[in-house]
Amino acid sequence: MTRIDDVARLAGVSTATVSRALRGLPTVSPGTRRRVLAAAEQLDYAVSPSASRLAGGRTGTVAVVVPRITRWFFATVVEAVEDFLHQSGYDLLLHNLGGREQIRQRVLRTANLQKRVDAVILVATPLHAADLTALAALDLPGVTISSGTGVPGWPCVRIDDVAAARTATRHLLDLGHRRIAHISGDPDDELAYTTHVDRRRGYQAALRAAGIRPDPSLDVESQFTVDGGNRAATELLARGEPPTAIVAACDEMAMGAMTALRDAGLRVPQDVSVVGIDDHDLAGALGLSTVAQPAAEQGRLAARMLLDPLGARTLDSVAVRPRAPVAGPDTANPPVILPTRLVVRESTAPPRAH
Repeated sequence: MTRIDDVARLAGVSTATVSRALRGLPTVSPGTRRRVLAAAEQLDYAVSPSASRLAGGRTGTVAVVVPRITRWFFATVVEAVEDFLHQSGYDLLLHNLGGREQIRQRVLRTANLQKRVDAVILVATPLHAADLTALAALDLPGVTISSGTGVPGWPCVRIDDVAAARTATRHLLDLGHRRIAHISGDPDDELAYTTHVDRRRGYQAALRAAGIRPDPSLDVESQFTVDGGNRAATELLARGEPPTAIVAACDEMAMGAMTALRDAGLRVPQDVSVVGIDDHDLAGALGLSTVAQPAAEQGRLAARMLLDPLGARTLDSVAVRPRAPVAGPDTANPPVILPTRLVVRESTAPPRAH
C-alpha cells in the first residue's frame, strides 16, 4: 500500500509538505503542489486526513470552548471561527459547556484536550487559578474571546463592555431620559461571567457623569435570554412607577423587555424607550436601538491570530493591529479591543415630557 512517505520521496519534498499540498493550504508554491499531486496520482495515493496531519506532528484540530452554543453571540463567534479554520485546513472540536460548572472543570482541568488538538480558543469562559495551571500544562497556543480573565501568553480579542453600556446609557440621557432602568445578567448562573458586571459599571458610570445616582430599584438581574429579559422587565414594572427607558445588557434581553412592556399596555418608545447591546440579527427587524459589536469579526480575528503560531498561512492576509490596547492580566499581550457603534432605531425616543 502506498504511503505518504512514498509520495514525499518521489516528489522530493518532506511528508509535511505533501500533507500541506494535498490539503490545499496556500503555504505551498504552485510548482511544488503540482509536483506533489503528480506523484500522488502516479502512485495512486489516496490521502488520509489523519495521516497527513500526523505526518506534521499535528492533529489539524482546534478546540473551541463556549458557555452556551444556543446564545446569539456564542453561535455567531463559533460560526466565524469554524469558517476561518476550514479555509485554512483545520477542523474545529466544539466543547459546549451548557452553562454548567462541572463540565467547565472537566473540559479545562482533565486530559480532555491533551493530544486531541493543536490549539484552544476560549469564548467568554470564566477561568480560575486551577484552570490556568491546567492550560499551562497543555503547552498549547490559544486565544481568548470576550473574556475578563486572561491566560498568560495568550492574546485576547474583545470589546470594551464598560464603554458599550456607557454609550447605550448616554444615548438615552441625550434624549432627555433621567429615570433609566437596567436589566442584566443572572448572579446565580453557575458560570461566573464578567460581561454583565462590566456593562453594569458602564451604565452606572454614565448616570453618575450626568449627576444621577444609580437607583437599585431600577436594576434587575435575570438570564441573558429573551425570556430572561421578559421576566426582568415584568419584575421592574411590579416595583412601582415604571422607568422612562431601559438599558438591556444584551439584545435578547431587550427583545424580551419590549414584549413585557407591550403586554403591560405600554408603548415602545412612546412610554418606555429600550436600548440593547449586540446588534442581534433580529434587531433591525424589531426596530431595536442597540450598541453593535462585531461578533463575527472577533471570531475571525481570533482564529487568524491563533494560526500564526501554528505556522499556517491563512487565506486572509490582513495584518492584525490592536486598537487602543489596555493593560490586562498579561501585560505582554494586551487585549485587542474592537470598536462598537451606536445604532439608533425606532425603540428609543425622547420621554413624553420632552
